[in-house]
Amino acid sequence: MQGSVGEGRRGPWFQRGRTLAMLFLALSVLAPSCGFKALAAESVVDALGRTVAPGPATRILTLGSDVTEIVHVLGAGERIIAVDRGSKYPPEVTEKPNVGYRRQLSVEGLAGLRPDLILAAEDSGPPEAVEVLKSLAIPIVFVPQDNTPEGIERKITLIAAALGLEDKGRAVSSEVLAAFKAAAELSEKIPLERRKKVVFFHGLVKLSAAGAGTSADAIIRYAGGLNPMDVVQGYKAASEEKLVEMAPDVILMMSDGKGGPTPEQVFSNRALAATPAAANKALIVLDGAYMIGFGPRTSDAIRDLAKALYPEG
Repeated sequence: MQGSVGEGRRGPWFQRGRTLAMLFLALSVLAPSCGFKALAAESVVDALGRTVAPGPATRILTLGSDVTEIVHVLGAGERIIAVDRGSKYPPEVTEKPNVGYRRQLSVEGLAGLRPDLILAAEDSGPPEAVEVLKSLAIPIVFVPQDNTPEGIERKITLIAAALGLEDKGRAVSSEVLAAFKAAAELSEKIPLERRKKVVFFHGLVKLSAAGAGTSADAIIRYAGGLNPMDVVQGYKAASEEKLVEMAPDVILMMSDGKGGPTPEQVFSNRALAATPAAANKALIVLDGAYMIGFGPRTSDAIRDLAKALYPEG
């Protein structure tokens, strides 16, 4: 009884402080058994050069198919509470709340999900939404967009550090880099005169083709193809005259999720009908996130594209 009176005299702040201390102690004991980090997380430096303290990272929002896949391969997929529209692998992420296209973010929608960490691809947007996100109390770590094997390693290393899974990150990086090297070596012996010209299109309406600096361009190169659009940066519209001049041997596109696009759909386009690819109905269709995400499965995409381009080896 006397103890209760003493606590009353010390006032509500003492009681509140003791409650918080007990809560912190309980979480610090439970965190390791749940696979989560302690609350006092170390800081990481993200792709924008910002120093961020990720915190416990128990309710993660991922923006970017490569980001989502990396969190899963690190064994922390159960911490993800929502994803962007492009995140479709592994299949279970499609059951998570979807915040839409990562370049057209709604700050209110994201904040309403109450994440305690946002892992966002560096190209997330629009810029005004990104600026607001940076100002919120929710930690946000921007993950680099780098279309090289070293870039994938950087992504894994950063995300693993943010989640307190550095050892797992090193193991995953080693496996991913070895697989990437093996896939890229498949086409290294293809002589230049046998290499096929490949053009990647996002869709058939505007014929927006992938130039230098895009992940599609990198995939084409690693698979042993030549991208005649690499004379321009980013995605640019390709005119009928330009396509005739480039004379692509193969058209590469992303799956529409409905069994297409089909060769009939692609080569009925007047501009593409005039290309060498049309003569052989040479169309290769790959899943979008699988092909241009530059994440843990990129080596498989390179291998698949290389075998489709050069089935004879």
